[in-house]
Amino acid sequence: MIEPLIVYPQKGKGGHYHILDGHLRFYALKQLGKTETLCLVAKDDEAFTYNHQINRLSPIQEHLMISKAVKNGVTPARIAAALNIEEQKVQFLLNLLEGIHPEAAEILKDKHMAPQAVYMLRKVVPLRQIEMAELMVNMNNYTVAYVKALLVGTAKSQLLAPEAPKKVKGLSTEDIAKMEEEMHGLEESFRHTQDSYSENVMHLTVIKAYLKRLLDNARIVRHLASKHPDVLQEFQTITSLEAL
Repeated sequence: MIEPLIVYPQKGKGGHYHILDGHLRFYALKQLGKTETLCLVAKDDEAFTYNHQINRLSPIQEHLMISKAVKNGVTPARIAAALNIEEQKVQFLLNLLEGIHPEAAEILKDKHMAPQAVYMLRKVVPLRQIEMAELMVNMNNYTVAYVKALLVGTAKSQLLAPEAPKKVKGLSTEDIAKMEEEMHGLEESFRHTQDSYSENVMHLTVIKAYLKRLLDNARIVRHLASKHPDVLQEFQTITSLEAL
């Protein structure tokens, strides 16, 4: 037992409890012939709170868990039966990181994304895998559609099969080439913005502190209000920013 069962006492039935969370664990305990287990007694008869706090595994974490079980002698068929999923899915997760660079896997190890999105990374060279993983994290976008867009925007020199033509439904070869060029420009612009972000935030913080000192001076405020009201309004907007 990793987590105890959550139970709620039944009114008028001493010693009887209703299971709020842990039905599968309870079923497993019965299958093992266990008659006692650790429980947490809830004060309210509701199960949403406990289900809401479930910590879902990412695909890479699932891969690591299944790989460890297989190394310890558990067969994929037994894992599939225990998890109530198809054995084909277990095999897919078991081989998920084949062809994936360890650094890219490390970046995405705790990200909740479709396993197919991780699988698609093996279509590009290791350096591009790392770049795509970083872009996914920075954009907070882990969808299959976004990974496909990154693949389309990948130069042929960074593809593992550069001779294979790129095919996107509804787009011609010319459209794909144009999209690849635009995606490359967008990535370069994003990297430039990312590199200068910290410096710009620092400058803005200093500017905000300086303007606040100016606006604490009543004479300066009166002068700006009478001579440059538009400038005063901009200064007030900057100093009122709560987050940079």
